[in-house]
Amino acid sequence: MINAALVAVIVFLALAGGIVVGTSFVALLVIFDLIPRLAQLSNAYHLSHWFEAALISGALYFTVADMFDITIKLPFVASNIISGLFNGMFVGMLAAALTEVMNVLPILAKRLKLSQAMVALMMAMVLGKVTGALIDWLIFQW
Repeated sequence: MINAALVAVIVFLALAGGIVVGTSFVALLVIFDLIPRLAQLSNAYHLSHWFEAALISGALYFTVADMFDITIKLPFVASNIISGLFNGMFVGMLAAALTEVMNVLPILAKRLKLSQAMVALMMAMVLGKVTGALIDWLIFQW
């Protein structure tokens, strides 16, 4: 009897945790308007359903892969390159959406009188992020 109660509590907590994480993820995407903004920036409004399908497919795949411990056997370098590429795209798009929502760059450029150098400012941010990630990944993680 105690075993059944324990299983019921674990199932309840797992479902509650999944619902909280799922709703938080969807709320984040809706608040940041990530899919419509991505379609606007890439001039691909007609492909927005593909962006949505890719997002849903990725979330479902990695949920199932984590739940059932599914692994893809690739060489170490290839798996690092592929996972680094996808993680970088996700984090970069999320950071870009946050920056876009917060209007950080226009305010910064206006206050520092750097409106003409906006492209250089963005490239400096991107290169700084990439350099920092590579230093952390190649030096400190080994």
